[in-house]
Amino acid sequence: MSLLELFCDVDDFMLRFAPQWKAIQLAAGKQRERQGQLWPSEVMTILIHFHQSHYRTFKAYYTEHIQVHLTGEFPHLVSYQRLIALIPSVMVPLLASLQSRYGACTGISFIGSTSLSVCDPKRISQHRVSAVDAKRGKTSMGWFFGFKLHLAVNDRGELLACCLTPGNVDDRTPVPEMVKKLRGSLFGDRGYLSASLTQLLFEQGFHLITRLRKHMKNHLMPLLDKLLVRKRVLIESIIDQLKNISQIEYARHRSPTNFVVHLIAGLIAYSHQDKKQGLHLDEHPLLAA
Repeated sequence: MSLLELFCDVDDFMLRFAPQWKAIQLAAGKQRERQGQLWPSEVMTILIHFHQSHYRTFKAYYTEHIQVHLTGEFPHLVSYQRLIALIPSVMVPLLASLQSRYGACTGISFIGSTSLSVCDPKRISQHRVSAVDAKRGKTSMGWFFGFKLHLAVNDRGELLACCLTPGNVDDRTPVPEMVKKLRGSLFGDRGYLSASLTQLLFEQGFHLITRLRKHMKNHLMPLLDKLLVRKRVLIESIIDQLKNISQIEYARHRSPTNFVVHLIAGLIAYSHQDKKQGLHLDEHPLLAA
């Protein structure tokens, strides 16, 4: 997606969302704010486009690319320091935009989580930005200090739900709330094995399917479910793209709000990808049926 197409999509969303948002703010007693040089749509576009670029840091992206090559697209650019001050003001519109871009539930969903480190484990005692909210957690790759991002996707690779928790939260804890509006079969790894969770999701209309641990007795499983549980690698591929292309994991944020904003912008950037990882079940009539 080009920069112009991205801006048009963001601006169309803001035309629908801004009146409702302002009405809620006024009802809460907030006074009207004077419009700045950059419109919220422009700030949101810059944040999302950064996660579509190949720059590793937002400062380099803004000062070396936006302010040098895109002055025609953004004629009223502000300084880098002023832009950083504007970032918190677009957190709510970005979150609403992300929710509006969730895909449709197809009846086949995959769930997974990934760690988001905020600092090297050796520097935990020196870390101040997310010292209150971040927690020490452990994954198959070892210990980390930060947060966990929980994701649910459909078989087309589209985001269905997401949740951010401290690093010490069990993967199974946010699942019932995340999939509350979904139905069908939910495929996860062995970390989601739980009789109580399976029963709770069944009452919500979900069938939780995971691989068994080595010491557990085998049980009969439909062939389609057996094939699909092996395709759980789909969500691992999506997480890899989010971390290495959209760059949602960054350890140098200077405020918790900016950390959340960039995370949301990275998820939106992924949702705008023209080609996503998917199972292409539409090409296999027997599986689609």
